Amino acid sequence: MARGGPIRRTRRGDFELRLEPGERDVLRGLPDQLRQLIENEDPTSDPAMARLYPPAYLDDPIRNLEFERLAGDDLTSQRLASIGAMESTIDAERLTEEQLLSWLGVLNDLRLVLGTRLEITEDMTEDDFSPDDPRTSSFALYAYLTWLVDAIVRALDPG
Repeated sequence: MARGGPIRRTRRGDFELRLEPGERDVLRGLPDQLRQLIENEDPTSDPAMARLYPPAYLDDPIRNLEFERLAGDDLTSQRLASIGAMESTIDAERLTEEQLLSWLGVLNDLRLVLGTRLEITEDMTEDDFSPDDPRTSSFALYAYLTWLVDAIVRALDPG
């Protein structure tokens, strides 16, 4: 991981992306995995997908269905566009704010999917997984994505 954080706003207003080659290798395949999930899963049949598409109206199923009908395709299109933006800039050293926001969306969606599948709670740590637990590497990826999302949010903060 780069010293001083992996993302820094430059004086020109873009963002320097300082990731090690190994980090980029890890990130390289993730957007396509998210794309496959979004394109192939029914949000109502997969808890991870339900996390990406939570109901807008918990107490009103009719209003919620109408919302899904009107906004669902737009949300999916936006997610797929962000995935494409991340894939096309995975090796970039500088990103525009729009590109960085795409990365943020993709990385956070990946975190939500992983967190749901691992049944993560706020107080969980790596110590909750034994070294031989097959979920250990997934938790490590979840922790890395959490760190990277935090770094992006900090870089985007103008203060």
